[in-house]
Amino acid sequence: MAEREAENFAKARAYFCKERIKHSPEEEARLERQHFWRIIDAFRFYRVHVQEQVKRAEHQFWSLPQSHQNLLPGVLPKLSRIRQCVEHNHEVLQAIVCNSIHMFENIEYGERVESKQVRPVSTFDMDKLKSTIKQFVRDWSEAGQAERESCYRPIIQAIQRLFPPKQCTLSKVSVLVPGAGLGRLAWEIAQLGYTCQGNEWSFFMLFSSNFVLNRCVKVNSLTLYPWIHQFSNNRKSSDQTRPVSFPDVNPQSLPPDSDFSMVAGDFLEVYTESDSWDCVATCFFIDTAHNVLEYVDTIWKILKPGGVWINLGPLLYHFENMANELSIELSYEDIRTAMVKYGFHIEEEEESVQTTYTENDRSMLKYVYDCIFFVARKPAHHQRLTR
Repeated sequence: MAEREAENFAKARAYFCKERIKHSPEEEARLERQHFWRIIDAFRFYRVHVQEQVKRAEHQFWSLPQSHQNLLPGVLPKLSRIRQCVEHNHEVLQAIVCNSIHMFENIEYGERVESKQVRPVSTFDMDKLKSTIKQFVRDWSEAGQAERESCYRPIIQAIQRLFPPKQCTLSKVSVLVPGAGLGRLAWEIAQLGYTCQGNEWSFFMLFSSNFVLNRCVKVNSLTLYPWIHQFSNNRKSSDQTRPVSFPDVNPQSLPPDSDFSMVAGDFLEVYTESDSWDCVATCFFIDTAHNVLEYVDTIWKILKPGGVWINLGPLLYHFENMANELSIELSYEDIRTAMVKYGFHIEEEEESVQTTYTENDRSMLKYVYDCIFFVARKPAHHQRLTR
């Protein structure tokens, strides 16, 4: 599987750093390299960035009156412990970086491979990296099992119901998972025997998923401290520094004849072949679109006649209120209406599936998403109603 994974990542490299404006091939290559190294820099800058946060917290403590400091004997030891956790996270992130550079060693990124310079990066990129660390909890830890049960289980059960083992040769049923993140949902589907491909655009996710899927072989052999960045809403000081081990399963334990792959790139650009997939499974994905109807259009196109689209997620539009970004924010009612006009038949629908996303289960602040779940079929003999 490792060789196939690396090959698929490499083949799709040209889809990174897509912009809505067309550039010359030379400019595209330059932007691609620039984007690649920007994300590498974020991984490398992590330690400096978080240690600065800890340093600020220490300065704030020392600014307190001595009488107040005397009331808080546990604060400085806790900050010292956070420093240790930062160092540990940094080691794991550097292992991911080294693996990622190796993954792209045959691509034109090599001019800075030996560079050890730590370059400052934007707060936006650091927030993305911290979010990626929490994705390890969601996708590859025992602590994320409840969240996976609420998000992934309904999709998996629908696939098994629609393509039952007694009626299908599972290896001939092709399932696509766009926005695959760290790959656990796609991996679970492949584990059942279906042919499954995950698709992901984010370098943060791709570097991390490749590391888990191709370099982790021992259960719970690695540890991260995903909550050290959260200084608010902690009930206990120890909650901030509690460890999470991963992976909770051996990612290499897929059956020998399984067909599982991950492909990098923009969903709209990578998947253009008509009538090619039996099932498209989207989880917390459709609201990542600039225009969600482009996703609907692509899914309609790539599904085989009789194929199904299974979706679970909210509508937290990622580009809303972002300067210079197209963002069409539609209600589910509008999306559903458009789907029906395309020709989809809604076979199952539930408008209140409650779940979380990379939740810190010990935090005093939690967000619950009231998600939409549906199964929509492209009829075997279809006639699209609008164009």
